[in-house]
Amino acid sequence: MSNNYFNGIKCPKEYVLALNDSLNAVTGKWKLAIVSCLFFEAKRFSGIQEMLPQISPRMLSKELKELELNGILIRKVYDQTPVLIQYELTSSGHALKKVLDQMVSWGLAHREKQMRKDQSSFLTEEKSQR
Repeated sequence: MSNNYFNGIKCPKEYVLALNDSLNAVTGKWKLAIVSCLFFEAKRFSGIQEMLPQISPRMLSKELKELELNGILIRKVYDQTPVLIQYELTSSGHALKKVLDQMVSWGLAHREKQMRKDQSSFLTEEKSQR
């Protein structure tokens, strides 16, 4: 039996557990979109909502709380009138940028491949119907 390792983690059990830990921190329809909104600057609730107009205020609030609990972002309250609340990424949150950049690159390449495949099958069907 082979001793495969990934960053010092013996595969596959520890690998799968670490992957599950990662997914638990960011799984949800809106979490990664919220994180990507905060990559370049801290934002207020309304600023995040402007970037993600499809999310309801209730869902945004829920997702922000969960991301805070998972150590992905922090909520900063500034003592002024009116009270200013901003959300910003922690170092763990910023570390997700490399992962998301890779996912975007993969997604673009995958979409292109699927579109070529779909176009090819469409042309094949069209020829067979003649």
